[in-house]
Amino acid sequence: MSIDWQNLPFGYIKTDYNVRTYYRNGKWGSLELSSSEHVDIHIAATALHYGQESFEGMKAFMGKDGKVRLFRWEENAKRMQQSARGILMAEVPTELFKKAIIKAIRMNKRFIPPYGSGASLYIRPLLIGSGPQIGVKPAEEYLFMVFVTPVGPYFKEGFKPVNMLLTKEFDRAAPQGTGRFKVGGNYAASLTSMKKAHEEGFANVLFLDSKEKKYIDECGPANFFGIKDNTYITPKSDSILPSITNMSLITLAEDLGLKTERRQVEESELESFEEVGACGTAAVISPIGKIVDDETGKEFNYGTEPGPISTKLYNKLLAIQTGDEADKYGWVELVD
Repeated sequence: MSIDWQNLPFGYIKTDYNVRTYYRNGKWGSLELSSSEHVDIHIAATALHYGQESFEGMKAFMGKDGKVRLFRWEENAKRMQQSARGILMAEVPTELFKKAIIKAIRMNKRFIPPYGSGASLYIRPLLIGSGPQIGVKPAEEYLFMVFVTPVGPYFKEGFKPVNMLLTKEFDRAAPQGTGRFKVGGNYAASLTSMKKAHEEGFANVLFLDSKEKKYIDECGPANFFGIKDNTYITPKSDSILPSITNMSLITLAEDLGLKTERRQVEESELESFEEVGACGTAAVISPIGKIVDDETGKEFNYGTEPGPISTKLYNKLLAIQTGDEADKYGWVELVD
């Protein structure tokens, strides 16, 4: 196996095994190990026709001590259960979720990037409606699987400020819709706006709320945060995915002596922030250097280097994830 760990993209690389289990006749079956990258699925499966699909994104890290660390997996299990409830799928029990991800990590241990490479093992749990329905109704059979792949930074720039396009032209999710669930449809809805942003030289899109086009919503596939007056501020909305990274950053910000606020954030507030960023599993923190309003051309500039508070938060969270710093929060679990 020859992998350039230092220059890994954030993309798919084939690994040895994935883990699968089916929900049939009202109960989950035993875990199966597979070396196939393909799934045999019914042509009338609800995942294909009615969007019964949810996924999670997680990471495992190799520490300096040679131990593998998994970050806050229980929160991912809870979030997938919430998504399943939101679109009427069978919920994956917490213990089954844990067994599947641990098995997938262990069976692909040789693909965990070495300590210090800046890369990690990305873990993708996936839940789909595999049973057939022609009428619009939930499936009676579900497939839960976990695959892993080694990844580099989400943005090729790494921990460097990126530019975002603020657009009122597109909506990511409807009010009271599926925005707070991690389901594929939300990401499909963002592809057109993301393509436009990329074509215009931006890393991603900053969405406003779909109802009033007044409040900041998601930041591409991540949560938004802003910092001013020693306060970490992140939007509150029913259409925003509850980010585990954001939840962790709020705790770390409070420990660093910052005040924290989760509230509605008006677009007009952008000019008052000292630092802004996007946060999520893939990038941890992507500092934002500039936001450009697509409609008016107005620019909000935050500098060409990451801000001091964003840098502290990024370094602290990464140090806990990799084991370089003591985990006093109980967020990390060792995988032997």
